[in-house]
Amino acid sequence: MFTGIIKDIGKVVKIEKEGSNVHFTIESTMVEALNIDESVAHSGVCLTVVGIQNDCYVVTAVQETLDKTNLGDWQLGTEVNLERAMVMNARLDGHIVQGHVDMTGTCTAIKSVDGSWEFSFAYQATEDLLLVDKGSICVNGTSLTVVDPSDEQFSVAIIPYTFEHTIFRNLKVGDSVNLEFDMIGKYIAKYAKLYASK
Repeated sequence: MFTGIIKDIGKVVKIEKEGSNVHFTIESTMVEALNIDESVAHSGVCLTVVGIQNDCYVVTAVQETLDKTNLGDWQLGTEVNLERAMVMNARLDGHIVQGHVDMTGTCTAIKSVDGSWEFSFAYQATEDLLLVDKGSICVNGTSLTVVDPSDEQFSVAIIPYTFEHTIFRNLKVGDSVNLEFDMIGKYIAKYAKLYASK
């Protein structure tokens, strides 16, 4: 489990393919604190640390992960939002995030709003995924508050600190982002679907 509060920005420094798997080597300042087998969220995708060397570590993405996320777009030099797994007795500053991306979305607009930014995204709506105004959404691993959701789009407000300390600073219109919808909302949607079918 994660909180959606980004702790570091890593950089992809090596990409190796092995069958349908892809091994990513990530350079990060938090390497010294990591352990083999530890779960780390990479722009919202939970991946297991399988190797550590100097100031880099290695994670492996399987085909299912590559199909459902934007990891297939990563190149050498790509910057990645990083978060270690949450500690259960710590403050939950964001919201409960599993690191299981539901789908990718597309950045459709970026507006400067009196010192902050408003980012808008389009996504493929389904009856299993709910968005509510002022509810939670995880975009590229960052816990954010939903603004003006409609059937297939929503916006988020990004303050200067978040802009500078996450990969939102690199995001452009047309870019793909990883989306994880609020877990509580997914359970409610599933329950409503089951109830309606009876």
